Amino acid sequence: MTPNDPQSSDTLAPAQDPGFSTRHLPGTPAGELKGMLPGMAFIGMYLLLLAMLNAFAALRGIYGTGFARYGIFGICSLMVVGVFGFLRLRRWGWAIVAAGFLLLAAGDFYLYSHQHVGFLLIRALFSIVFFLYLSRTDVRERLR
Repeated sequence: MTPNDPQSSDTLAPAQDPGFSTRHLPGTPAGELKGMLPGMAFIGMYLLLLAMLNAFAALRGIYGTGFARYGIFGICSLMVVGVFGFLRLRRWGWAIVAAGFLLLAAGDFYLYSHQHVGFLLIRALFSIVFFLYLSRTDVRERLR
């Protein structure tokens, strides 16, 4: 250490950054950003409507009887619960909604491969787009 070395001097104060706490830095802890993005609200309402329609269709017997009827009803009921958790910005709700969109896309791609109805392909592609939107860090940082 030399006498002119600024690191060896005890008279200098450490560097201060007054705007540090107000800046958004990468790696912000979860739940620090407040509020919901408009896309999150739309996705939640879309899946709520879709899951409720499929749940009522399953109860009416559209998907047949037995295991398929109750299996689809159970999955749709779980997705409705997940949507309410997602709209409250909970991580478990986000996980259920993201898994619901992947499951919906897989089912629509499967049905499209057998029935060749264009609506199923379009709905599957929208489900993939919504899943990719939910995977963004901007969305995940707002969850608690």
